[in-house]
Amino acid sequence: MQVRRYLGRVRRSLTAWPTARGWRMAAMVGAVALAVELCIGLWGGFLRPTPGDWSALPVSLALAVLVPSLGEEAVFRGLLTPGRDEGAGPWRAILPSTAVFVLWHVFEALTFMPQAAPVFLRADFLATTAVLGLACGWLRWRTGSLWPAVLLHWLEVAGWQIWFGGGMLVKALG
Repeated sequence: MQVRRYLGRVRRSLTAWPTARGWRMAAMVGAVALAVELCIGLWGGFLRPTPGDWSALPVSLALAVLVPSLGEEAVFRGLLTPGRDEGAGPWRAILPSTAVFVLWHVFEALTFMPQAAPVFLRADFLATTAVLGLACGWLRWRTGSLWPAVLLHWLEVAGWQIWFGGGMLVKALG
């Protein structure tokens, strides 16, 4: 039963908790990924330093934990990324889910989130999405846990919403 296998993969990734060493590695991988994303986003222009709209921020950040952070990570890293115990090498496990993750953002922009198209269809946005996907995939594969990827994804979305113009997109989508 393939469904049981995939659901078991999600359950294992949600119930596994990283070791202290896993969290240290997650902090290093996250710092590098966020720095690379920041460089790409500032160079390409999709990230624009802006003063945050603090009025709607608590609700946006709370929702960002569920969607996109936990929701997308459960699918793209929990469901689609095999664990180390499944015998797949890291890149064979991570690259396909990262490609689907990037294409998911294109699909969102072309279907049910057309207001996001001006951002989601930009090459620099998609490049930062790929970096995030690779980093989250690596963290999931390496630690066996989904939680470092959820945290990294949330930090990226939170930083974008607070300091780099993503709050304006949230308003447009709302």
